Amino acid sequence: MSKFAAGKKAFGISDRSGFRYPLHRMRKEWTGMIVGYDEFEPKQPQLHPRKKVSDPQALKNPRPDRIEPLDVYVGVKIVEINPFVELKSFGQVGSVTVEV
Repeated sequence: MSKFAAGKKAFGISDRSGFRYPLHRMRKEWTGMIVGYDEFEPKQPQLHPRKKVSDPQALKNPRPDRIEPLDVYVGVKIVEINPFVELKSFGQVGSVTVEV
């Protein structure tokens, strides 16, 4: 690979202001712009990504709520249907009892 010339007497044009500066005194910003030494602005700290902070909110070995089996039988068998079959139902919630 070839090397670049030293450019001791070379000038460069600032991308920000258009002023002429000695090329060896120009600096490259984090945005990719090449600017004069007095126009250089470092990257602001709020632009740096945040460090990962572990804030665990999940439980180790969680268990789901226990669901009791629920059986619901409604109606009678279709084959043995009688027009006058009486259906009885029973339900209970807390201390309330309903009988029909």
